[in-house]
Amino acid sequence: MKIFRFVLLSLLIIPTLAFGESLQVCNPDMKNPFMGTYQNQFAFGLGQGFDTGILLPPPVRPVPFYIMTLQYSQPTTFFRVPARRSINISETVGFGEKYGWKWQDYSIPMIYVTEDIALFRYKRLYGGIGAGVGLQAKQNERLGAKLLFQFKVTLGYNINKLWALEFFIQHFSNANTADENNSYAFYGLGATYNF
Repeated sequence: MKIFRFVLLSLLIIPTLAFGESLQVCNPDMKNPFMGTYQNQFAFGLGQGFDTGILLPPPVRPVPFYIMTLQYSQPTTFFRVPARRSINISETVGFGEKYGWKWQDYSIPMIYVTEDIALFRYKRLYGGIGAGVGLQAKQNERLGAKLLFQFKVTLGYNINKLWALEFFIQHFSNANTADENNSYAFYGLGATYNF
């Protein structure tokens, strides 16, 4: 919970200090920073895996483990704050061994639903946080359950009304619902298309 508070406060305070009064904290009267006025969005993302159980402090040990994600989203609100609700299909792909783990054993498909909440917008730049729940196709000794919980931090840039690029930090764990909970962590880039 302390990590969640730290990330949330950092996303609110750092941009405010950097951009001053021109930064807009998201409110109910604002267009959805993720999607503008559009009602549908597809996204594709690729991420690099790290051998870590947490996102803060930032992971520093990259591993031969990757994630590919297809996402379909619709706009919504979360307590009147602009948001997007999504269904995600991901595939993790691992190769070889590093830091004592056989990464090829974690090449597993996942499906999960998420809610991303927009925290701020500055011109074409926006940021948000998200959480979700889903399933991986099989359990393993790294995550000893099929049940997954996801946490995500997003920083995006609207190229135009239809396209945006997003940098993301993503964390998956089973929230200690099983004995093994070494989690997955990814840093990645994605592209979104609104229609």
